[in-house]
Amino acid sequence: MAQRTTVRLPEGLLARAKRKAAAQGRTLTSLIEDGLQLVTTENRNPAKAERVLPPISTATGGLIPGIDLSDTAALQEKDDLDYIERMKRVE
Repeated sequence: MAQRTTVRLPEGLLARAKRKAAAQGRTLTSLIEDGLQLVTTENRNPAKAERVLPPISTATGGLIPGIDLSDTAALQEKDDLDYIERMKRVE
């Protein structure tokens, strides 16, 4: 036997639910009932999605020839020159 109950819903959600029910030619009660059936019968422990790992580089390179990590001024200069070249290509 069906029971009556009071449910408080946000106005926007209720309006969308009423439109959805009307578009499907059904009552709001039947729409809510179907939604509750879905929520209460779905698998409690859904299967975990297979973990996809990003590709791993097989490069065996190293520093670009002529780069000295201990010379920060040279690194900054190289970075500045690269930036200038990129800006020239944008123009």
